Amino acid sequence: MQSGIGTLAAGILAAALTQFAFGGIGPQGPHTNSGWLALIVALMCLPFGFLLSLLGMAKWFRIRSLKAHQDQKK
Repeated sequence: MQSGIGTLAAGILAAALTQFAFGGIGPQGPHTNSGWLALIVALMCLPFGFLLSLLGMAKWFRIRSLKAHQDQKK
C-alpha cells in the first residue's frame, strides 16, 4: 500500500508540475519539453499508483478479515 501511495503521489506531483511550473497544457499538449516529460510520468504513475493502492487496500482488508476469523475461533 505504501508503494501505491508513493507512486500516486509522484503522479500527482508530476501533473501539478506540468500544469503550473512547466508552462501548462494547451490544445496540442504541453508547451515545453519538460512539460511533456512530466505529463508522461503523470500518465504512467496515476493509473499504476491507483491500482497498486487498490491492491494494497484489498490485501489489508483480507488480512484483517482473516485475523478476525481466527480470533473468533479462539
